[in-house]
Amino acid sequence: MRPRLTLSRALVAERTWPFFIDVSVAAALLAGFYAILWIAKFWFSSAIPEVEIYRSPSHLPLYAFYSLVRIFVAYALSLLFAVAYGYTAAYNKRLESLMIAVLDILQSIPVLSFLPGVMLAMMSLFPSRQLGIEFGAILLIFTGEVWNMAFSFYTSLKSIPRELMEACTINRFSRWQRLFQLELPFGAIGLIWNSIVSVANGWFFLMVCEMFPVGSRNFRLPGLGSYLQTAASNGDFVAVTWGLLTMVLIIVLADQVLWRPLIAWSDKFKFENVESSNRVTSPVLDALRNSRVVGVINRYTFRPLVERVYRDLAQRRRNKKPRSERKEASKVTTAIYLVVAAVALVAIGILAFHAVLLLKDIHRREFLSLLGGAGLTFARVNAALLIGSLWTIPVGVAIGFNPRLSHIAQPVAQIAASFPATALFPLILVALMRLGLGLGIGSVALMLLAAQWYILFNVIAGAQAIPSDLREVSALFRFRDVQRWTTVILPGIFPFLITGLITASGGAWNASIVAEYFHLKGQTLATLGLGAQISLASDQANYPVLLAATMIMALMVVTINRLVWRPLYHLAETKYRLD
Repeated sequence: MRPRLTLSRALVAERTWPFFIDVSVAAALLAGFYAILWIAKFWFSSAIPEVEIYRSPSHLPLYAFYSLVRIFVAYALSLLFAVAYGYTAAYNKRLESLMIAVLDILQSIPVLSFLPGVMLAMMSLFPSRQLGIEFGAILLIFTGEVWNMAFSFYTSLKSIPRELMEACTINRFSRWQRLFQLELPFGAIGLIWNSIVSVANGWFFLMVCEMFPVGSRNFRLPGLGSYLQTAASNGDFVAVTWGLLTMVLIIVLADQVLWRPLIAWSDKFKFENVESSNRVTSPVLDALRNSRVVGVINRYTFRPLVERVYRDLAQRRRNKKPRSERKEASKVTTAIYLVVAAVALVAIGILAFHAVLLLKDIHRREFLSLLGGAGLTFARVNAALLIGSLWTIPVGVAIGFNPRLSHIAQPVAQIAASFPATALFPLILVALMRLGLGLGIGSVALMLLAAQWYILFNVIAGAQAIPSDLREVSALFRFRDVQRWTTVILPGIFPFLITGLITASGGAWNASIVAEYFHLKGQTLATLGLGAQISLASDQANYPVLLAATMIMALMVVTINRLVWRPLYHLAETKYRLD
């Protein structure tokens, strides 16, 4: 009787589990639809610039929901921008150098430098709706999430093996087919890991983007960031603890429901000749693959849509115009581009003229102070990069090579990367003061907390992307540790490491606005540095100083880009690619 009983239980479980999965997927779809309606109702309501923030834990679910929506809407915009920008920069030889320099400048400019213009522009576009304030906050979070993803996709495109590109040419793939069949899959591992650190960076800057002053006006949005900032400013560490626990819970759930399935799914895009037996797994991904609801949606929605798109692309290729007609169309397109470029140059010239008029109000002493602050912040940024690299490279390689360790360490690293250090920065300052150290050292610590995760997650992505056959050859020939690092590991992760260092540098510059200038219980703690000067200028609505500080930072970033990062990118593109 026992075998029959065991068999019947197995049959019940086999029938019940798919049903449970289908019900869960359907419930998730309904919940998503209801969330969209809720957010639309809130965003199109009357504008409330300064919402009262309650420190009761009962308000945390609603605050967390609002913050989660802002972060993932900003992430969706960041993903679209990263793919479009990285693609254009990788394949347009004339614009490549300019676009990478601009990207490097933008990712190094602190969020507060964008803040006044973005918020005033959004408020003028939607003066009577909450949508203007919300979209302003989303764009600010976007500026903290997007740049490393764009760098990652650009680096992936520049490292695609030549034989794969030649295979696409031989099979006469269109640009869209090549994008979806080769370029996006090849860049998937780097994009996913940089997506994780981008969303973590969104959590990090949430306190700045949900509660901030612009001149005489104060903006405060309902959300987890404003809750934590309100609790920290009032010294309510019980509320801070509740807020941090809520954030940790969200991060763990997002890791299991979203990132872990994506990492397991992207593992099939590794460029290797021998399949590794040590694969990343995800129960959620397995459940979705076995879900009948997802199968029906894919069968009757996505698959026919993809087939229709490819059919239309093939039809267009067959109906392609003769070369002479294409030349005429190309001339018209070029003329349109020239007109648009001329209008853009005129607009930039007008804006530059007004910017110069603002700069004339800056005294020589203020300008020299900005230069001195820039030098100190530059030294702190490089100290943070050096300290971060010393531990993230070996740890990242260990996590990338060991899926079991990755399963444990990834959510821990994600929680640590998302942790808003500004919420506990008062405790860090008190500890440093007792040790006889000031805010100058404390600012390096906070920059390190913001920058090191870019290096870690990119090194993990690079280690996972190293083909299994290369690692097996090194083991077969019994390479020593030094040989293994110099011939396999460092060359394999080099393109990813450069991306991580560039974006970590931008993250450190970004963090300087909160690392060098901090509000605590009505007092302002500051140290000399460009970040503190930007924060002070933003608080006082001193736009000439804010503009000058941003321009100095941009000039420093351009110089470093030309002297350091561009040669390293060229080295990664020519020497350390899987050909």
